[in-house]
Amino acid sequence: MYIKEYSRRFHIIFLSFLVFFTFLIGRLFYIQFFHSQYLSSIAKKQQSLYIELEPQRGVIYDAGMRPLAINIAAESLYAVPREIKDKEKTIQLLVPILGIDYNYLKDRVYRNKSFIWLVRKITPSQAEKIKALKVKGLGFIKENRRAYPNGYLASHVIGFADIDNRGLAGLEVFYDGYLKGVSGWAFFLRDARQNKLNISEHMFPPKDGFDVVLNIDEVIQYIAERELDKAFKDYNAKGASIIVLDPYTGKVLAMANRPSFDLNYASLASVNSRRDRAICDLFEPGSVFKIVTASAAIQEKTAEESDKFFCENGSYKVANHILHDHTSHGWLTFKEVFEQSSNIGTTKIAQMLGAHMVYRYAKLFGFGQNTGLDLPGETRGMLKDFRVWSKTSIGAIPIGQEVGVNTMQLAVATAVIANGGYLMKPYVVQKIQDKQQKIIKEFKPVTVHKVISTETAERVKIILRGVIESGTGKLAKLDNFTAAGKTGTAQKIEPDGRYSHRKFVASFVGFAPAEDPAVVIAVIIDEPYPYYFGGVVAAPVFKRVAGEVLKYLKAKQLGTDKVAMLYETKRAN
Repeated sequence: MYIKEYSRRFHIIFLSFLVFFTFLIGRLFYIQFFHSQYLSSIAKKQQSLYIELEPQRGVIYDAGMRPLAINIAAESLYAVPREIKDKEKTIQLLVPILGIDYNYLKDRVYRNKSFIWLVRKITPSQAEKIKALKVKGLGFIKENRRAYPNGYLASHVIGFADIDNRGLAGLEVFYDGYLKGVSGWAFFLRDARQNKLNISEHMFPPKDGFDVVLNIDEVIQYIAERELDKAFKDYNAKGASIIVLDPYTGKVLAMANRPSFDLNYASLASVNSRRDRAICDLFEPGSVFKIVTASAAIQEKTAEESDKFFCENGSYKVANHILHDHTSHGWLTFKEVFEQSSNIGTTKIAQMLGAHMVYRYAKLFGFGQNTGLDLPGETRGMLKDFRVWSKTSIGAIPIGQEVGVNTMQLAVATAVIANGGYLMKPYVVQKIQDKQQKIIKEFKPVTVHKVISTETAERVKIILRGVIESGTGKLAKLDNFTAAGKTGTAQKIEPDGRYSHRKFVASFVGFAPAEDPAVVIAVIIDEPYPYYFGGVVAAPVFKRVAGEVLKYLKAKQLGTDKVAMLYETKRAN
């Protein structure tokens, strides 16, 4: 009886173990063949750490290979919330160091995650203070932060990048495809405590971005910005722009706007400060547009420089509109009409040409269309087809009313006279190269088309030289060089559609030296006060910029390094 009972218990225990082991074998079989991939992935996540390897963004250099946009090392703070024991204490320690919102940190630190960014690209001092806390669950990853050594200089041209080094404005976004590079990645092994071992299991190295070399010269840019800033402040202006071009190639040597902003703190700047007025803002050019009318009349042999026009003593009726001159004139020669900037004389010449011809030459000079500049945000301007002109348009468009332009269009149009009659495509970047300075892409001058003959350009050049020597642009006259140019004073349009008697755009476009131009300079001052005439407000800016830039270029051409270095030292200080 006892033996039978013992035998039965033995069989029960044996069968129980058999069922248990059968279950274990079945479970292992299931795991091995049906669940292995999932468990392997969990193990891999625990044993390996995936890190994206950031490429070095390309450097932006000026024409003299001086850096305008660079990368500097920065540390980014991350957290492993599951490993932070005292979360509240950790938050309290981090808030004063990082200077960020308590609730923001709390939201991130209390998440049930194995990795989360807290703050990207912090300062070295912040990183050192946090490391000194020795809080388990906090870590750092080295990244690159975009930096701009010159702050405000050429800010609208260079643009800026975001925290992930993606271009957002200016050249940074226009050439982002070349600058950003290609990210890499690596799997690093981790120990049982989840500490990173400096052993990579797999790695794909990042490919750094290409460097961009500009036509802009840092010294010329500094001169232009300094003088523009002075006029902007002296005349309490709403805005201002300046462009310096090489008339024969279309190279942009300098380009600036006011108000401006520091590229290192772009996120703090207002939208108004970040706007690239030189290519985004449209305005009626006023009398500087008379260059088109003068060129068309000479090219079409409609008038000669010695031909005389009666300027009606300052009052002339065009359809139902009375046109006025800023100063009353009687008889003026063709040359004097433009030297003295007579609206009435210019309108009479335009009436001889006809609306279709004025429109044709305005288009040839590049108005009403993009210049093709390699920067984002350029506006086409506004130029009405002659078939929809009103009866008064012939007395408005030839003198720079009822037409919308930007500063770059004026500079490019003026270059036509300076270079002998060719419309050139403006461009900021001269080449793109890799870190070994191997050229990836090079940009050359592009001639859009022939606008006027060389003879016509030379004759208009003489007229524009007269504007400075004996006309409305006397304050643009240089001390050691000849120059040619045109003044402009345009009334702005009020919200009710009428021309303002309080708001003006003062302008001057010109080139120097007159006989063999090295630079074209366009200066626009928006709503200057109390003075508003282009010959008073904008012409002196041209004089100061042209004078210093020509001295600097001559020093470079002659190879007098000491003189060129002196200019660079002045700029640096």
